[in-house]
Amino acid sequence: MTSQTATQKPPKRANRIAQYWALTKPRVTQLAVFCAVIGMFLATDELPPWRIVVAATIGIWLLAGAAFAVNCLVEAEIDARMARTARRATAMGELSKRQTIIFSAIIGGAGMWVLYALVNPLTMWLTFVTFVGYAVIYTMILKPATPQNIVIGGLSGAMPPALGWAAVANDLPMQAWLLVLIIFVWTPPHFWALAMYRRDDYAKSGLPMLPITHGMQFTGFHVWLYSIALAATTMLPFAVHMSGLIYLACAVVLNAVFLMHAWRVHRHYTDLVARKAFTWSIIYLSLLFAALLVDHYLKF
Repeated sequence: MTSQTATQKPPKRANRIAQYWALTKPRVTQLAVFCAVIGMFLATDELPPWRIVVAATIGIWLLAGAAFAVNCLVEAEIDARMARTARRATAMGELSKRQTIIFSAIIGGAGMWVLYALVNPLTMWLTFVTFVGYAVIYTMILKPATPQNIVIGGLSGAMPPALGWAAVANDLPMQAWLLVLIIFVWTPPHFWALAMYRRDDYAKSGLPMLPITHGMQFTGFHVWLYSIALAATTMLPFAVHMSGLIYLACAVVLNAVFLMHAWRVHRHYTDLVARKAFTWSIIYLSLLFAALLVDHYLKF
């Protein structure tokens, strides 16, 4: 067998499955689904029905994965120019447009069926709108058009706790939207920290990311401003008596660390500082929502 023939041999099934799995951006999906599950538990004073929790988790996961697969498809050429994303199967041409569309349609359709049949129509439609918001409005329209893309399009990424809440309560009260607001305000400093230390990659991409269009100093200042806004926003659950002292104490400590990282990004920037700020932002959001859950059941 010649080396050329060997390179043309179809990839092994396990490798193909891994490529499809990677299209769903599992790490990002895990955080989104985690926030959705927290929303499910916060929606009721009792434990939510386990069947609803399982079905809603599966349905939201499938639709989120479908949205990320569309994102990979639309940005295949952009991803190919960036070191961080160049190895994605869509960027390397190992998965065709047709394969990606079919995969996204199958898991997205399955997710919608699960949510409609096993949860409730409200959750299905909200999750579908979130899918459209991310895959179409953010990815296709906003991201290539404006450096404020992550701010304007951040609402779709902030919706998971509201989806979880709707799954259990079949309603969306003010408390659910407070959770959405927290993630909405968290998203810009989280993403801009990544964009700052990956600025060379984004310069190659052609996307109008804030560090490229307005410079590093301007971006660092806005990371600091949004971090202050985030600290204030996370006080709202306590202010409206949605949470108690356990959450308040945790939020104060978590925000202190977040603000420390943001200040360093603003005033003492290095790529390592921005990388640490980005990593902490993920840990921060997970711990903040975990604190909401603990406080919900141990509130005093």
